[in-house]
Amino acid sequence: MNLAIQGLGRMGRLFLRTALQRGLPVVAINEPKGDPDTLALGIEFDSVHGRYERPCRGEPGALWVGDRRIALTQTTDAAALPWRQHEVGLVVECSGKVKKQDGLQPHFAHGVRAVVVSNPVPGVPNLVVGVNDRGVDFAREPVITAASCTTNCLAPLVRVLHDGLGIERGVVTTIHDPTNTQGVVDRADTDPRRARSALLNLIPTTTNSATAVTLIVPELRGKLDSIAVRAPVLNASLTDCAFHVSRPTTVDEVNGLLRAASEQGPLRGILGYETRPLVSSDFARDPRSAIVDALCTRVVDGRLVKVMAWYDNEWGYCNRMADLVQQVLRARA
Repeated sequence: MNLAIQGLGRMGRLFLRTALQRGLPVVAINEPKGDPDTLALGIEFDSVHGRYERPCRGEPGALWVGDRRIALTQTTDAAALPWRQHEVGLVVECSGKVKKQDGLQPHFAHGVRAVVVSNPVPGVPNLVVGVNDRGVDFAREPVITAASCTTNCLAPLVRVLHDGLGIERGVVTTIHDPTNTQGVVDRADTDPRRARSALLNLIPTTTNSATAVTLIVPELRGKLDSIAVRAPVLNASLTDCAFHVSRPTTVDEVNGLLRAASEQGPLRGILGYETRPLVSSDFARDPRSAIVDALCTRVVDGRLVKVMAWYDNEWGYCNRMADLVQQVLRARA
């Protein structure tokens, strides 16, 4: 089944790198902004993730990544999407603009059989690989999403600790890289905090990651909340979790549960466990969803548990999207 990418922004470009590394059959891209040479430059050179291993160039109607030619269209007209022409069966929707299911219908109108979306969409299965993707009928689900980057970091921690200790309630803070919703210098914005310079400030803002996790672990609905702090660090974020658990525990038990889950079972390769005193830049381009910082684990009075986990919120997330795409391809082969 041929793949197409809709949108070549942060997620689209990095998903393309991931997909090509895995040998996935990307045959077409639609991105309205930028001429082909500029788009090719953005694929090969990235300020955060470095230069790509394959040279890239553009030409009218195509992008070349190494010796691979990928058809390029630059339309905002849904009726002009060329998916049928290129026999595209699966679209990876990375525009970031689709917030409702009906926004995906143009893809299906052009013969597409399945769509994987790079952001949560109401009413669509939000899948976190290793947590709730087992038992999904990938041959029948027309639309799935990979939830969000922070949800992919948080959900494995919640699943392991809830299964092992019983989470009664919790509050989560994600200390997160800036995104394109912020500005380089102060500007006018409806959110006075996001209006401030992303280069100079720690900026408290909203995140729905804890609420989203309760879609993955529904028995915790109403028992988790979260907040974000945008930090002026371009790569690797940190999730800080505080959970009240149902029985007394210790730091050794908490870390033991997380270490065991990282070594075997469905979270192997998804959840990491680290005992060295590392910092954020050490997790750049780490493909895992969450890497527990075991040195930071704390237990207060037996039942208040603090756990911290690192994640490359771009590269890890794109790897999870690729995991889901591969499951769809296998199911529909």
